[in-house]
Amino acid sequence: MMLTIKAITRTALTVLLVAAVDVASAAPQADQRIAVWAPSMTAGGAAFNDNTVRMVAHPSVGGSQVRIRLSNLRGATPLNIGEVTVALQARDAVAVTGSMHKVTVSHADSFTIPAGQELWSDPIPMQVAAEQNVLVSLYLPGQTGATSWHSDAFDTTYIASQNHAGEVDASAYTTSKTSWYVLSGVDVASDGEGTVVAFGDSITDGYDTPKSAYARWPDFLARRLAKAHRHVGVVDAGIGGNRVLTDAPVSQGISAIQRFGHDALALPQVRTVILMEGINDIGNHAGVGGSILTAEQLIGGYRELIKQAHAAGIRIIGGTMLPYRGAGYYTEAGEAIRQAGNRWIRESGEFDGVVDFDRALRDPSNPAVLNASYDSGDHLHPNAQGMQAMASAVDLNLLRQSRDKAQH
Repeated sequence: MMLTIKAITRTALTVLLVAAVDVASAAPQADQRIAVWAPSMTAGGAAFNDNTVRMVAHPSVGGSQVRIRLSNLRGATPLNIGEVTVALQARDAVAVTGSMHKVTVSHADSFTIPAGQELWSDPIPMQVAAEQNVLVSLYLPGQTGATSWHSDAFDTTYIASQNHAGEVDASAYTTSKTSWYVLSGVDVASDGEGTVVAFGDSITDGYDTPKSAYARWPDFLARRLAKAHRHVGVVDAGIGGNRVLTDAPVSQGISAIQRFGHDALALPQVRTVILMEGINDIGNHAGVGGSILTAEQLIGGYRELIKQAHAAGIRIIGGTMLPYRGAGYYTEAGEAIRQAGNRWIRESGEFDGVVDFDRALRDPSNPAVLNASYDSGDHLHPNAQGMQAMASAVDLNLLRQSRDKAQH
């Protein structure tokens, strides 16, 4: 059975977003859907031809009636999907016996996603626990062209020739990559409190953290919430190289201002966004319209993101930018902008709260540099210990209020 998903109009998208806000403002219900995993997509992913792509999704909390989101959002041509399955991961590309489920979209098991669109599957009758890895296998029967992808998965994706989506064993999956393709979200039915989105650049994306260790700061935040008996989804919407104001090179994504509505605000049951971004604007001197960046421009970008969040009824927490002296693109002029931006984040009162990542990770004796215990070695990105320190810096009470309390 073949289904073509037609383009959704701008009006329809607006209606869906407003409806989502209205539903999410209500008290949690047992059957509400919450986002539990949703990497942000960019253009320029690998092309496939008669391949099965088996990927690992790592849900931040558990639930039932799993759905997956498939994306051709950044693709230029229609994307044919021949078969999709979901299973629990036993190890590597091996599925847990008896856990395999065929995935449908509007009851179709094969379908086409138009360029620039994405879709959610029908609910899948399976239960997942927090941090229980799920294998999603996509059979791509023809030449795809460049796919929508997330470059830095820090996890393994397995590739097979021809259709092996329904196979439990891994013998056909003879090659691997470290990116996600087409798969852009997982949500579940849950009685949880909703979802927190960590939104940012490579630091949030977990650059150079150990593969398959789930050692990004949003991963550690999800564990803190679980330990506090808070059933809250945590989604990582970081993209390496991303900027607030301007588009970055293709794999690093369109600007935060442009992608914020889709990648954060439109996800199911989002209540709060934690924003930490701006260091790539600073490091690349990337101001508006090709100009040299100023602190005023960067702050203007933050104000635009705050405006978008509040228009959707979603709280937005400002995270201060980490020290970066010693990084390859460090300059004294850039440091002055970072300091001005952080001062505004701390003191302006325009965010709904503040997480002072800078204070938590800087060297007390030299505040312009990362604490050596937290430095991955490039003087820009934290190591796993630093990621844990970032998560520990988040006051969980900031994540307790419902989204309708964001009033500015």
